[in-house]
Amino acid sequence: MDLLSKIRTIPTQPGVYLYKNAEGEVIYVGKAKNLRSRVRSYFQEGVGEANAKTGSLLREAVDVDYIVVDNNKEALALENNLIKQKKPRFNILLRDDKTYPYIKLTLGERFPRVYVTRRLKKDGSEYYGPYFPGNLAYRIVDLIHRHFLVPSCKVDLTRYHPRPCLQYYIKRCLGPCVQDLTTPEAYQEAVRDVQLLLEGRQTDLSRGLRARMQQAAEAQEYERAARYRDLISTVEQLQEKQRMAAVEGDDMDVFGYHFENQMLAVNVFHLRGGKILDRREFFWEDLPEFDIPEAEHAPEALGLPSSEGLYQGTNSVVPKASARAFEPSHFFSALLKQVYIDQQYVPRDIIVPVDFEDRAELEELLAEKRGTKMEILVPQRGEKRSLIDLAAQNAKQSFDQRFRVMKPQAKAVQEALQDALGLPDPPKRIECFDISHIQGAETVASMVVWEEGKMNKSEYRKFIVRSVQGVDDFASMREVVGRRYKRLRDENKPFPSMVLIDGGLGQLHAAAEALEELEITNQPLAAIAKKEEIIYVYGQEDEPVVLDRHSPVLHLVQMVRDESHRFAVTFHRKRRQMRDRASELLEIPGIGQRTRQRLLQHFGSVRAVQQADAAALSAILNKVQTEAVLKHFESRNQSADQR
Repeated sequence: MDLLSKIRTIPTQPGVYLYKNAEGEVIYVGKAKNLRSRVRSYFQEGVGEANAKTGSLLREAVDVDYIVVDNNKEALALENNLIKQKKPRFNILLRDDKTYPYIKLTLGERFPRVYVTRRLKKDGSEYYGPYFPGNLAYRIVDLIHRHFLVPSCKVDLTRYHPRPCLQYYIKRCLGPCVQDLTTPEAYQEAVRDVQLLLEGRQTDLSRGLRARMQQAAEAQEYERAARYRDLISTVEQLQEKQRMAAVEGDDMDVFGYHFENQMLAVNVFHLRGGKILDRREFFWEDLPEFDIPEAEHAPEALGLPSSEGLYQGTNSVVPKASARAFEPSHFFSALLKQVYIDQQYVPRDIIVPVDFEDRAELEELLAEKRGTKMEILVPQRGEKRSLIDLAAQNAKQSFDQRFRVMKPQAKAVQEALQDALGLPDPPKRIECFDISHIQGAETVASMVVWEEGKMNKSEYRKFIVRSVQGVDDFASMREVVGRRYKRLRDENKPFPSMVLIDGGLGQLHAAAEALEELEITNQPLAAIAKKEEIIYVYGQEDEPVVLDRHSPVLHLVQMVRDESHRFAVTFHRKRRQMRDRASELLEIPGIGQRTRQRLLQHFGSVRAVQQADAAALSAILNKVQTEAVLKHFESRNQSADQR
């Protein structure tokens, strides 16, 4: 059955349709209230000529599949899932330089722990968030460590250990890893308190803490009562801050965009409690070649102003010819579905610059997900329209920064690096390590330093690997990192903001083992894998950071990594040359390993031995050896002259 014949058999119910190419790959996913009518509209007379993008889709499509659902809301959700799963090239795909963190409480473990994560999994854990700005999640987890003593460690808690780690001694953990330091009941009580805190039930948490404080006081356990008193104070301070924020305004997300030369930048302002807490950026270099038939999305149909030769979306003004290549309504319909349908939190209001076809259905679906009323608004004037204009101005700045290759400020890059890698503070100093050798020979390592926006060459360090024989990059990295930070610890010098390893997971874990042996447990550590340019953050290895190739953060990490590699290779090459030149002495008859060592110690180099006369050599060598050395270098010089 050919494609046109198959279209006649498609039902008229709501659902999702999938165009496929000759290889069976899904190249476009769409949804419709009436499947047959929507799919047939692509083949109407004149559409192929009038819409080149539609034509390019139809030239590749050889088959169409469909899935029938009960209503348009189900079609919205299914379309979103299929787009994320299949990644069809004619669909608009979400590309995001920033994913917001969640707090993960591992309730499936014997002794639950808390982590900051950027990926949700069905693993029996509870997830809370997302939190923005990104460092808010880290601040909350730090508060949990300090006040509730529930850790984020990677220690195996399925068995007991002989002694606890540093976190127990600095009073940031109850010590479940060692028998009798705490009890399962006391630990579960702390976990329940953390649950109430993360769920926002501070009133219930305060009530429970007060009851326990009273019991401890009656039992004359005054230290325990004092700890509960301090916890109550912390919880009430948090509660007061949240109450003040709630009075000031609602939660909303505001979208703005800038489109130019087939490239697009979108900014989202996240307002919580009436305050802008963070800004999110999206970028597209090459928008899909295909959009749905443009007759459904003329400016007049969207309620937008039209003018002679111009199409105005936000603050971005582009020619009509370009506007045909970019349909804002279709774009925002696709974007909002991908951003919010799978998101755990949905704001009270979503403010967008253009209306789109399935806005009402998406609004209803998100309201069900939220559990209360929410609105997707398209304001034409007033304060909310001013927020859209502000977001559009920022999108223009983001566009210039990304696509016009404007050099971002060092502070902005530091903050972006902090957010991308989940660092507690913007990094001021990065120390990067690399290993260099040839088949295990002359193994050396380098350490380069990036500090306050530039490479600090006076702080570079070279290492000769001593304890490793043969090819073992992991053991070499373990030795070098251990030597470096043992010295810093012993000399009581400050540690870097981040340690960066040139390599993959093996090198990362080797460096982590070296730090753990030194009982250094809170040092930010990451590795950048060659070729893939994926960044692995220790403790979040199953959630590697994949940055856009234009990202200034990736450029910074690559620059530091490349400098470390250059420095290591240069040092290794120099060591190899020294070895090769020194081995030349062994070619002389009568000169063995010990004699060679004495010559190098006395003269300092092979060149100095070559330039020495018989009297100087005789101070180290006997008469036969002296003559052999003189004869060797004399014949070598003659050979060089003949060449």
